[in-house]
Amino acid sequence: MGRSPPATSGVLLVLAHPALERSRANRALAKAAKGLAGVTLLDLYEAYPDFAIDIEAEQAALRTHDVIALQFPLYWYSTPALMKEWLDLVWLHGFAYGEGGTALQGKRLFVACTTGASAKAYHAQGYNRFAMDDFLRPLEQTAHLCGMVWETPFVVHGAAVKDDAALKAEAERYRARLVSLMPAEVEV
Repeated sequence: MGRSPPATSGVLLVLAHPALERSRANRALAKAAKGLAGVTLLDLYEAYPDFAIDIEAEQAALRTHDVIALQFPLYWYSTPALMKEWLDLVWLHGFAYGEGGTALQGKRLFVACTTGASAKAYHAQGYNRFAMDDFLRPLEQTAHLCGMVWETPFVVHGAAVKDDAALKAEAERYRARLVSLMPAEVEV
């Protein structure tokens, strides 16, 4: 008889920002999440400055959380490099998808990202020509491939130009959103 799987709970918040010390918005969001019961924060650039990812440890963390949250600034219409590397190396065939790859099935994938441009820049007639959902489509498809539930993304547009009060409001909204994602058995 095999070993029973570890109990799962809470949110694994995977943060990727290569210059977090310069990001008022991502720091505010991370701070709002940091002390929240049921949230495990993993800062990829702090944990893996050399990009040498501990695949087994990361897969174990994924197994033990019900919600996987990815927080990042939108860089060139995608995730920062280390988050992409983390996905490529950790979410492997046989683990996350494919034959025997059921470790993420039924879990929820939640994306929280910041942009430099305003919301009006993200539509067919806008500066960026596409809706924000279009830029996040690869992550949505990743959730689908892995049998995960795709949660509505949390986006902070115009992050660099928001004043302190606006950032505080966004951080409070983010915290409330994370709380809403918590499994019922997690006490917040």
